[in-house]
Amino acid sequence: MNQQLIVSVGREFGSGGHEIAACLAGRLNLKLYDHNLLDEIAHEHELASAVLHKYDEKPRRLFLSRNENGYSSSAEVGVAYLQFEYLKKKAEDGESFVVVGRCAETVLQQFPGLVSFFIVGDPEIKCARIRNLYHLSEKEALHKMQRHDQYRKKYHNYFCADRWGDSHTYDLCINSSRLGIEGTTDLLEAYINNKHKRHSTPDSASGNTFP
Repeated sequence: MNQQLIVSVGREFGSGGHEIAACLAGRLNLKLYDHNLLDEIAHEHELASAVLHKYDEKPRRLFLSRNENGYSSSAEVGVAYLQFEYLKKKAEDGESFVVVGRCAETVLQQFPGLVSFFIVGDPEIKCARIRNLYHLSEKEALHKMQRHDQYRKKYHNYFCADRWGDSHTYDLCINSSRLGIEGTTDLLEAYINNKHKRHSTPDSASGNTFP
């Protein structure tokens, strides 16, 4: 693809969204940005990578932070903004990539090459995936799933006007339980290719590209 392409993948915990994002990155030959962002940021700023990972995609803890003159003392907020700025710099430099979470559908919304997805799943299938991945009981898996989704929702909604998982926020929301990981990846890849082709093709009537 000659034009810039940025694929943003939001996801419910256990939906397989990260795996789908990795598959899309592989098929489209694009770099995948997830928690590895923090390693690159730590290297650039000479920071401890482990400390940044501790606060990755975590909501601000109200009782342990405060705002002064428009700035927050929250480590969670600081780490989030480091990632937002890193992603915007990559996009401004013309790089194409796939990014998991990190409010990317909002942070990068000004870039015309952005395609955004949100992956959901049936609770029982998500629970089974979490049990297998982390070797947990059903009760433990359900608790982990609920806790992580609550973290992600609070994190996203703190930084973004649009609500986490709201279908109006994304190009497409899809339940991965219907088609499975591979089938869902197939569908999203086809969507990306069709949208890219549509936006790259001149309108026969006006000679302009599609908006």
